Amino acid sequence: MDIQGKAALVTGGGSGLGAATARELARLGAQVAVLDIHQANAERVAHDINTACGAGTALALACDVTSPESVQAAIDTAAAAHGPARILMQIAGIGTAKRVIGKDGSPAALEDFAKVVNVNLVGTYNVARLFAAACARLDPMEDDERGVMVFTASVAAYDGQVGQQAYSASKAGVVGMTLPMARDLSQHGIRVCTIAPGLFATPLMKQLPEPVQASLAASIPFPRRLGKPEEFAELACHIVRNGHLNGETIRLDGALRMAPR
Repeated sequence: MDIQGKAALVTGGGSGLGAATARELARLGAQVAVLDIHQANAERVAHDINTACGAGTALALACDVTSPESVQAAIDTAAAAHGPARILMQIAGIGTAKRVIGKDGSPAALEDFAKVVNVNLVGTYNVARLFAAACARLDPMEDDERGVMVFTASVAAYDGQVGQQAYSASKAGVVGMTLPMARDLSQHGIRVCTIAPGLFATPLMKQLPEPVQASLAASIPFPRRLGKPEEFAELACHIVRNGHLNGETIRLDGALRMAPR
């Protein structure tokens, strides 16, 4: 799919990997709706895009991916401004580190596990189903394609560390639904792929002390540095443009395999 002139939605677009992806889409000519639960972050990214690429290129929208009403409102508002979206980048997500049994011997709180799964997995499915329903009504383009969805998993889906039960389970769920969803939506001309990033230089990572960041970077075989958000964005946009990529999860990790802790 040619990105130029297409409308795109980016969940989690207010920071980190999502912000980089929103900027790259705009650079390639897309009309971008920046969706984030934090309105101020979305507005900052949209302002930067509009300054760089022209007024009206980006729209900031508050969106809770776990809420059907919030997501539908964002999709409808974005469509009114930019036209129906053909591209969906799902990058919203949260993480936590909780051992199954705490130091005091008590079991982990179930609600903590459920919250991560609800945002990362159920939220991804919620946005996907609503986007797909709208996209399936659009006229087909080249190769009968109507739209593309790119999800975000993590290398933790494959080699999660101690304490990452909830995060790993949620991201493994995203990986697990990628192929069946691609098969399901093939009849509508909608492709589905997932990226599983490793250690990236996101704002959350940059909050760690420099020695910790350096140690994490040194664990990556090559290149021995943290991934750049722009590299994630470039891959996400390549998936959109490469029409034969479908039903696949791509690790983007410099050959990293996480240790147990």
